[in-house]
Amino acid sequence: MTEEERNRIISEDYTELIVDYRNNPQYLEAFPGAMVQIINNIFAVVHLPVEQIEISRIGTFGYTAIPNVLGLVSEVSVQASRIPELRRISALNLRGEGTLVAIIDTGIDYTNPVFLRPDGTTKITAIWDQTIQSVDRFPYNTNFGTEYRAEEINQALASANPLEVVPSTDDNGHGTMMAAVAAGNEVLDEGFAGVAPDAELVVVKLRPAKENLKNYLSIPEDVLCYQEDTIMWGIQYCFLLSRELGRPMVICIGLGTSQGAHEGRSPLAVMMNVLGDFPNIAFVTAAGNEGNTGRHYRGNIDPQIGYNTMELIVGEEDKGFFMEIWGDMPGIYSIDILSPSGEFIPRIAASLTLNRIISFIFEETIIYIYYQTVEAETGDQLIFLRFRNAAPGIWRFNVYSQSDLTGGFHSWLPMGDMISRDTYFTQPDIYTTLLSPGTVDVPITATAYNPIGGNLYAGASRGYTRNNMLKPDLAAPGVDYIAPNNHKEFVSYTGTGVAAAHITGIAAMLMEWGTVRGNRPNLNTIEIKKFLIRGARRSANLVYPNRDWGYGILDIYNMFDILRQEQ
Repeated sequence: MTEEERNRIISEDYTELIVDYRNNPQYLEAFPGAMVQIINNIFAVVHLPVEQIEISRIGTFGYTAIPNVLGLVSEVSVQASRIPELRRISALNLRGEGTLVAIIDTGIDYTNPVFLRPDGTTKITAIWDQTIQSVDRFPYNTNFGTEYRAEEINQALASANPLEVVPSTDDNGHGTMMAAVAAGNEVLDEGFAGVAPDAELVVVKLRPAKENLKNYLSIPEDVLCYQEDTIMWGIQYCFLLSRELGRPMVICIGLGTSQGAHEGRSPLAVMMNVLGDFPNIAFVTAAGNEGNTGRHYRGNIDPQIGYNTMELIVGEEDKGFFMEIWGDMPGIYSIDILSPSGEFIPRIAASLTLNRIISFIFEETIIYIYYQTVEAETGDQLIFLRFRNAAPGIWRFNVYSQSDLTGGFHSWLPMGDMISRDTYFTQPDIYTTLLSPGTVDVPITATAYNPIGGNLYAGASRGYTRNNMLKPDLAAPGVDYIAPNNHKEFVSYTGTGVAAAHITGIAAMLMEWGTVRGNRPNLNTIEIKKFLIRGARRSANLVYPNRDWGYGILDIYNMFDILRQEQ
């Protein structure tokens, strides 16, 4: 690949499409003149000039080809999962030895003592920093970023100024926290202990989403988020590194998006499902923190009435945002719109595909509307709306269905900091708020609870998925969790991302027991998930699985106790 072609990967003048080509290179010939990168034998990334696709990205290339944008999903203790109790049994003193824990996130403060061995050397096997460009230091066939292996990190740690040798940092702190929770050293004075402190770390520092994609989706400039394709590259890197080193790996994704049908069918979802079935690979991800934000609406449509009215309150600061409406089969859906000032847009009839720009006179608002009656991955109908200069106040949408059967639709707003808390549905539904990739079948999806009092985290996203797949899987500690930040301070974190990091450490312990010690060689994600589900603590007052707790509270000691009783 030439230097000019590599520059396209990071250039704001180019944007990306994710193409499912299924090992058929002829399919990629549909993009003449484009620069194509092959991730694996399923997916490729196509880089095209922004001006070629800016207006009709979805209409021309389909919804799933446009990378989703994922944000961070975290803002106590190892005792809650009964890890110390387990380690008091000499045969089960599991600390993650011989395993790799991969954190795909904001990077890591590799100089923090929680990531150092007693002799001062690093516990980090490799860092792939996607934000530092090099001519030939990128790993495998990625063609961007810079990789640093343990030897070079140790050279940096031994130098007077480590960042002059390995300039990779974590400016946010989220990735440092996730890595510490999963595999950090014990710090008694701070009451902190990583779950699998003898595991080694693999870190992918993601390249932030391009401004051209953020502008398309009206994501605020100061919001940190990441493109789906760069996360997929991170996963492929971790998978190949695990194979190169011949060591089992647990990959943690502490990110999420409210985009998509919430059925686990995005390119990232497909990739995680496929690789999660491989031996000695496990995926853990977070449910999300959208349960009490008011950003999901479920509308049921009685065929005798023919429509359902959805009200959306738009806050003063949310001038631009997107909204998705996904209709249930077999209905065909259409909308009309009433603005806060009373300006009415009559019903926009459904068609196989439709692109329309709606301009409002009094509000000076513009809404770009896209209909896709049969979305490629789900077969269901998508209505995608992008707001520009949105007027504050109450917007009303009548959603119509042409069907003789009772059906309905789901609607979602952006997640996290991509929109303010002042924009929400007046009658929201707390369920079906799981973020992707937490809606994916194979990975272990973590929700969060507070070990002090045993209550579910109020902000946690709830299941099930839109197609009623049983998610989340398990609850782990994730409220007021003390962990290090990127300034070497110990602070309190809350969110399902923390819970995902906790379960990642537990999964590494199981990998040590099964693969490294030979008790159950070649464990994969599904097997680890089933083991953990069997040991989960469940309340006699609840029916399991359920949309809040999944299969119950993580309890690694109980899991091994059950295995002992079955022998």
